[in-house]
Amino acid sequence: MSGQQLALWDASAAAAPDFGSNPPHAGVPPRDHAIKIVENPVVQAAPAADVLRHPQANRQARLEGAQVAYVLRRARRRSIGFRVDEEGLSVRAPMAASMQAIEAALQAKAGWIVRKLADQQAYQQRLQGTRIDWGDGAVLPYLGAPLAVVLQAPGGAAARGAQLLAPQPGQGARLYVPLARSAQPAQVRDAVQAWLQRQARQHFTQRLDHFAPQLGVRWTRLGLSSARTRWGSARADGSIRLNWRLLHFSPEVIDYVVVHELSHLRVMDHSPRFWDVVNSVVPEWPQLRQRLREEPVPPWG
Repeated sequence: MSGQQLALWDASAAAAPDFGSNPPHAGVPPRDHAIKIVENPVVQAAPAADVLRHPQANRQARLEGAQVAYVLRRARRRSIGFRVDEEGLSVRAPMAASMQAIEAALQAKAGWIVRKLADQQAYQQRLQGTRIDWGDGAVLPYLGAPLAVVLQAPGGAAARGAQLLAPQPGQGARLYVPLARSAQPAQVRDAVQAWLQRQARQHFTQRLDHFAPQLGVRWTRLGLSSARTRWGSARADGSIRLNWRLLHFSPEVIDYVVVHELSHLRVMDHSPRFWDVVNSVVPEWPQLRQRLREEPVPPWG
């Protein structure tokens, strides 16, 4: 039991779901008991004439009036499966499956495939809009609100490190970073990331301490994660890992992830009993989970 681990997965990354004969269904935990967010936000986008051409495409199909270039891979399996992610459509088929059978399976799921490709296309466009231009005046989300970066040459108060100033009338929050305005973008990004990670440890610790007694559990260790595909994970020994990028979300969304992981210290699966534990502290968890899936966060790299 001590080796068990549960994980909350990142909506914005290219998670690798199990392939099956049917597309994934929202709300049904996959077999490894991790919350794998494999379907990106449903935004009801109209499909483009050429929808998300997969960079490794080796086949094409016309689905619902849209030309879809997809990658076909053969595998030792008994059914034809589909995956839609940030790259496009991937199809995995049995070694012996004919192209006629594969085409028929694609047409049978055409509506789902085109809708998910259009959703992904819209999501990627939104994600591009969150990219940060690292320099003086850069803006990033912090606890759900805009935070402006102000570069200040080292010296005086700035020598103590990055400092967060409370919003002034007519202004948003500002983070003073002890760097010259001529600093390279990577320097600015790294300085802000270091500050965010310090804030994340403080914030997560406070929220873990707040919710653990309410759930009747005891956490033993907090680790910060930079994973691209997980928001958090929990081990039966009380160890909790949380992704520092959660600091981009509003406090209530962060609280949902904290409660989710702490709840695994009571129930190490995603059974109805687990969700009852989560619900006992955060009854609005379905809405918060949806926000976690839908709200893009700035890419870090």
